[in-house]
Amino acid sequence: MTKTIRFVCRDHEVAADLRVPPNFSDAQKYPAIIIVHPGSSCKEQTAGIYGEKLAKNGFVTLAINASYQGESGGEPRNIEDPASRMEDIRSAIDYLQVQPFVDAEKIGAVGVCAGGGYVINVALTEKRLKAIGTCAAADVGSIYRGPDPAGTIALLENIAKQRTAEVKGAEPMIVPWHKNSDNKLRFVSMANMMAFDALNFVDTLLSQPIQIIIGDKPGAFGSMNLGRKLFELATASKEKDLLVIEGACHYDLYDDPKTTDIASAKLSDFFHKHL
Repeated sequence: MTKTIRFVCRDHEVAADLRVPPNFSDAQKYPAIIIVHPGSSCKEQTAGIYGEKLAKNGFVTLAINASYQGESGGEPRNIEDPASRMEDIRSAIDYLQVQPFVDAEKIGAVGVCAGGGYVINVALTEKRLKAIGTCAAADVGSIYRGPDPAGTIALLENIAKQRTAEVKGAEPMIVPWHKNSDNKLRFVSMANMMAFDALNFVDTLLSQPIQIIIGDKPGAFGSMNLGRKLFELATASKEKDLLVIEGACHYDLYDDPKTTDIASAKLSDFFHKHL
């Protein structure tokens, strides 16, 4: 069963798809998992795939849609802001904390691609999350900074000029996320991502168990290398595991049935152990 719900985050509402396990009973309390989608995605796509698979394995799942995007509220539209994305997760935890069918001490989160980076970072200080998982986690900060510092500074200068132009009445500049996406990104919001670092303080503050899942093909956005680096850095984690799926690349962990089945089965075992 899938039900679209809404919860308050700051001054607007966030839309999310709530799924419950088979033979669900209001009289029981279930472990719950928040699912955080990639950049340029929405709750109906990758997050929905994992939400459905994990719900079938006994969890309440909540696939949230980023603020300012999709069915979620918030103005201006089409912005990507790491701080807001992490506040979405915190507000989702708030929502789950007061649901009578959720065990408030058994809440976890899974993030895919950029969503993985946000889940990692929010878990550093959000200890209501008792366990976390990542699939092809990516760091939007390093992606948008790129390998050329001079080019990054030039881009930030252009963002600054565009923001001033919009203050003076120019139309917002909307750019594509990347070549494989038809979704819209407000150009000036790219500045929000430039200083984000998903792995900062992981070695000291990430205390929860973590399941890291990557493919063995380099693929897009550096997720294979980031997963390995995360595994090495997570020295404060109570328990950590790295699953490398043979023959899989970054996008296979989005929606390839075989790959997502393997990943979901691993995540289910992990969360059953730690939630």
